[in-house]
Amino acid sequence: MIRDIVVSLSLGTPRDASGDFAMSVATAVEAHLSGVAFAYEPIVGSMMLPVADASLLDAFRTGNRRAADRARQNFDDATRRSGVLADSTVITATADEAAERFGQIARDFDLSIVPQAQPDGDIAETLVIEAALFGSGRPVLVVPYIQSTGLKLDRVMVCWDGSRSAARAVGDAMPLLRRAGAIEVVTIETRERRNEVAGAKIAEHLARHGLNIELKPIVAPDVEVAETILSHVADASVDMIVMGGYGHSRLREFVLGGATDSILRSMTVPTLMAH
Repeated sequence: MIRDIVVSLSLGTPRDASGDFAMSVATAVEAHLSGVAFAYEPIVGSMMLPVADASLLDAFRTGNRRAADRARQNFDDATRRSGVLADSTVITATADEAAERFGQIARDFDLSIVPQAQPDGDIAETLVIEAALFGSGRPVLVVPYIQSTGLKLDRVMVCWDGSRSAARAVGDAMPLLRRAGAIEVVTIETRERRNEVAGAKIAEHLARHGLNIELKPIVAPDVEVAETILSHVADASVDMIVMGGYGHSRLREFVLGGATDSILRSMTVPTLMAH
C-alpha cells in the first residue's frame, strides 16, 4: 500500500508538473503528501557564480529563497483546494547537499515523486533524481516536465529483463498495477529465442495476482533499448512505465546506465523506477 508520498517541488516554472501529478497520485491512493522545496545555496566557482562577489551571492540566495517559498505556497494552496492531506517544507542547501538530503528524506516514505530535469535546466534536478533512485531504497516516480494530466493507469508498460532492479520495480509498483486497466509486460531481445518466451514467468506471476496481463516480446537487433521503449509507448498509448533503474556510484557521483539515462532525458510519460 502507498500511504505516504514525498514530492520534490519544481522551482521557477509556470506550472509544477511534479507537484500537480503527486496530488493526483495521493488522491487516487488516499495517501498523505509531503512537499519539499529547495532554496539552493550558491557555489562559488560555478558557471553561475565564478567569483565570490557579495552582491551576487546575496541576489542568488534571495532569488532562490523566493522561488522556493513561492513553490511551497503554491503547493500548500493547491493541496488545500484539492482536499489532499499534506505538509511542506523549504530546505536551504547546495545542489549536492539537496540531492543527498532528498535521498535521505525519501527513505521514510512509500514513494518519492520527482520532476524530470529540463533540457536547459541546471544539474540540481538530475542530482535529486539520482539520489532518490540510488540512495533512498524506495521507488521513484519521475514526472515529465511536459506532463499536463494527472495519474492515468488505463495502460501500464512493465519493462522486463529479468534483473533484480526490474523485479524490485514490479514489486514496488504493485499498488499502482492493481489499479491498471491493462498491463503490457514488454521484453526487448536482440534475437528471437527458440522454445522460450521471454517474460513468460513474470507475466504468469502478475496474472496470479488477478492483473490483466499481455506479454509483448519485441525483437530489435539494431535499435537502442530506450528508443524501442519510447517508440512502443507512443504506439500503444501507454500511460506509465515501470522499469528498473541502473547505475553505480563513483566518488559520490552517480553514473547512470545507458537505458536509464536515455529514458530520463527523453521520457514522455511518468516512469516508476527502482534500484
